[in-house]
Amino acid sequence: MRTALLQSSGRPGSLGETRKVSAESAVRAAAAGAGLVAAPEMFLTGYAIGDDIARLAEPADGDSADAVAEIATRHGVAVVYGYPEREGETVYNSAQLISADGTRLANYRKTHLFGCFERDHFTPGEQPVVQADLNGLRVGLMICYDVEFPENVRAHALAGTDLLVVPTAQMHPFQFVAESVVPVRAFENQMYVAYVNRVGPEGEFEFVGLSTLAGPDGIARTRAGRGEELVLADADPGFLAASREANPYLKDRRPGLYGSLV
Repeated sequence: MRTALLQSSGRPGSLGETRKVSAESAVRAAAAGAGLVAAPEMFLTGYAIGDDIARLAEPADGDSADAVAEIATRHGVAVVYGYPEREGETVYNSAQLISADGTRLANYRKTHLFGCFERDHFTPGEQPVVQADLNGLRVGLMICYDVEFPENVRAHALAGTDLLVVPTAQMHPFQFVAESVVPVRAFENQMYVAYVNRVGPEGEFEFVGLSTLAGPDGIARTRAGRGEELVLADADPGFLAASREANPYLKDRRPGLYGSLV
């Protein structure tokens, strides 16, 4: 499945303008043959928007979900996007997958919140593995800091995730995560990992870009630079099966030895 990574910070604070960016990227992704386009963490609203997070938060089936579903169906491409999710008085840092026919396939709430900023504005999710089947691949969702915990990604591997999509807001000076950690996660868990980042200054943060899709051989299939761009790469089920046969990490595990981890 050709996967498009939309490296952009959208238009923080403006849902309408960010939806326009989403629609434009969907046009380009579909024209390039993509079956999926993924946008960064908190893409719909902006990340460093303080108390506006609570004001702009919506239910998983809210107006923004309807707008993204309309974009997906109009252009025939599935979409993953990050947004602040409201459930009653609780706000989560979430990512949602909507299929090319507008169906809401999966909704994930970030389980590991990064720093005081996130802990002040969000409640952590409690479900580590959220998946859906899409175009012959099992797609899993995770958000930014979550991928830095090896247990999290291994849980996805054991649950059969083929393509792990990670909307992120990776900031300076942690660019080594995109450059080194993400390809290693893909290799050690024998999956594709799509890591899609924000760019440029926003509030107190400087987002570093470097979005990448890494394969199960640990090699980046595509890597963005530091500006806004749309990059594409293929997640190939055939190559994935061959790689898993040649690198049997999951088969060679000895879970009985790992009790001290928990």
